[in-house]
Amino acid sequence: MSKSTDHLFDLVIRNVRIEENGALVDVAIRDGRIAAIEPDFRCEAIESVDGQGAFAFGGFVDTHIHLDKACILDRCEICEGTLAEAVRETARAKAGFAEGEVYARAARVVEKAISHGTVRMRTFVEIDPRAGFRSFEAIKRIRDEYAFAVDIEICAFAQDGLTNEPETFDMLDAALSSGADLVGGCPYTDPNPSRHVEMVFALAVKHNVPVDFHLDFSLDPDRTDLPAVIDATLRHGWQGRVAIGHVTNLSAMLQADVLYIADRLADAGIALSVLPSTDLFLNGRGYEQLIPRGVAPAHLLAARGVVTSIATNNVLNPFTPFGDASLIRMANLYANVAQLLRDEDMASVFAMVGEAAARQLGVAGQMQPGAEATIVLLDSPGPRAAVREIARVVAGWKNGRRSFDNGKPRLHRPA
Repeated sequence: MSKSTDHLFDLVIRNVRIEENGALVDVAIRDGRIAAIEPDFRCEAIESVDGQGAFAFGGFVDTHIHLDKACILDRCEICEGTLAEAVRETARAKAGFAEGEVYARAARVVEKAISHGTVRMRTFVEIDPRAGFRSFEAIKRIRDEYAFAVDIEICAFAQDGLTNEPETFDMLDAALSSGADLVGGCPYTDPNPSRHVEMVFALAVKHNVPVDFHLDFSLDPDRTDLPAVIDATLRHGWQGRVAIGHVTNLSAMLQADVLYIADRLADAGIALSVLPSTDLFLNGRGYEQLIPRGVAPAHLLAARGVVTSIATNNVLNPFTPFGDASLIRMANLYANVAQLLRDEDMASVFAMVGEAAARQLGVAGQMQPGAEATIVLLDSPGPRAAVREIARVVAGWKNGRRSFDNGKPRLHRPA
């Protein structure tokens, strides 16, 4: 038992667990960082919070979300539920986006994400002749004004192609010079996918930023732009700075082929985000029975050393006409779809919305002395139970400052 009373701490969060069914510990915080993690820590603090046995961790990380086009169901028509329709309807709607309403819609989703324990996210923002820079300016404001609770990366994104719309390239270049953190592309919407990949990498090299591609969004194993991305990653020395999202055609491959690709991704240092809600909704529309799941087997790739994450993607738009930006709900959905059952699988899935997701964005996200005091409490004895039960998010702190509090549920029994 520690009996240090020599230093005053800003905050002590007492009686929490930092591992599954672990002993209760106290987390002491000073100057925005974790100063100590010990059982029954004797000290003086400006504030003391009783965690009441909650699981404490570094918070959820959403590696792939589209804040700019969230909550637009009221201005889109969805009849087919296909990827082509979603791209078409969103392209039509974004021509009418105004900066103020993009901000309002994005803020609605960000506030939900914060209350669900998300402390970091990477959002794609479409920049092209239809969207202009309106969405980009709105999301930069969101990034600044919600920094008290969540760190937001902005990916300047070409949704509708580059070779068919060269002005988009110049617009992405300008965005990368005025606040965008990385660049993203979508080869499958471009008439020349391999050239699209090269153009995106050219911007990444010019501005020395990471790359994130929407890739291979189909159920056809033979239709793939992944070799071009792997080749460009290695040729430019961009290992550890490239991510890909969707890659739903992996769900249609034999496991031996998936493992071969996993090894190639691991060697190239390319991370993978799976988007269960969107991929389930849009894939397999042509099937009348035994409809394919269409979700890449992230757990198989993670076991081969690929950095993998599970993310939100879209909320209330033609790509995903539902959602609440809850990553623990998304983790549970993935575990269901992938038919996972072992405790070690649940721990791996939790990591895909926690530590592994943070690693994909280049941060540690671990609970240890010296680390940033960004902490979220879950009403759960640990990560495995949290995935199984979709654990309730209790409260959170960003750099030692309380950022949200969902309160404690109360039952009102009759007298």
